[in-house]
Amino acid sequence: MTNNTSFADQLLIWFDQHGRHHLPWQKDRTGYRVWVSEIMLQQTQVMTVIPYFERFMERFPTITHLAQAEADTVLSLWTGLGYYTRARNLHASAIAITQQHQGHMPNDLDALIALKGIGRSTAGAIVSQAYNQRGVILDGNVKRLLTRLYAIEGWPGQSQIDQQLWQLATDLTPHQRNADYTQAIMDIGATICKPKQPLCVACPMQANCQALAQDKVGIIPTRKPKKAIPHKTISVLLLQNKQGQTFLEQRPSKGIWGGLWSLPEFTDLKALQTQLALEGLPTHTTPMAPIKHVFSHYKLTIEPHRLVLDKAQLKVSEKHKSQWYDSQQLHTIGLATPIKKLLEKAQ
Repeated sequence: MTNNTSFADQLLIWFDQHGRHHLPWQKDRTGYRVWVSEIMLQQTQVMTVIPYFERFMERFPTITHLAQAEADTVLSLWTGLGYYTRARNLHASAIAITQQHQGHMPNDLDALIALKGIGRSTAGAIVSQAYNQRGVILDGNVKRLLTRLYAIEGWPGQSQIDQQLWQLATDLTPHQRNADYTQAIMDIGATICKPKQPLCVACPMQANCQALAQDKVGIIPTRKPKKAIPHKTISVLLLQNKQGQTFLEQRPSKGIWGGLWSLPEFTDLKALQTQLALEGLPTHTTPMAPIKHVFSHYKLTIEPHRLVLDKAQLKVSEKHKSQWYDSQQLHTIGLATPIKKLLEKAQ
């Protein structure tokens, strides 16, 4: 393999010609804008992120605006982007920044890593892209590039391989053009060294790629050992009144869809009907088409049951954070994607 200077040089020559130079967060670049983009880009593709980022920045142009917002408002702008813990951590960290850093984004690694939701790689991306300091990153794109470049076999999530990749990433990171290098190594992973059907013929590293030389590009990086994905079925109650309001409950802050508003959830139809009887409500509901949703660690089937009341007979609860919502209010709160789709279909 060539030395680290020539690796960076080759990569930057490629980036100048073929890299992405007009992404929204590359304009008016600040620590805050880079931070928000990096959090949104975790496990989410660039084209999906762009409209979310633009809406988010329009609503929360500064860290102070984000810190002062209600959590519901933040989550409503995240609806559909998934992995909602990212949004909750972003909001919590904005509050911490206003309290501990006078509303200014920190520019050193330790202070950044101390914030919720910012790990070593994200902190490296922020200091390099926002402040043009030397910051090492190791996101999924970089891991894939390095494992192929050096033909490193074994699942990258293993501690020993992770340490090896961090060392390589550190050795290869140059001391000049920090922002460009960080964007370049992410770009080449995302557009050339792709998970499937990589464009090896267009890669500036092809002459030095050991996986290509050994005909192992298709099997590197090694996939995570598969586990059987469990399947769960739940029943939800779509409770509405004649005025067109829908009864929603806010989920606990931790766990799936944490902090989002959702329909009352039950283990099965019998449990749902039992609760209705306890509330003095009719127990005869109308079944709706099931909804299937896949998480990273299990599959979920949602079986909705609809009940329309003559009036809002069910009282709201502060303890359980429940509320009747008009249809026009639904876009102002955080909703899980399958629940949002179900409500839209039911309007």
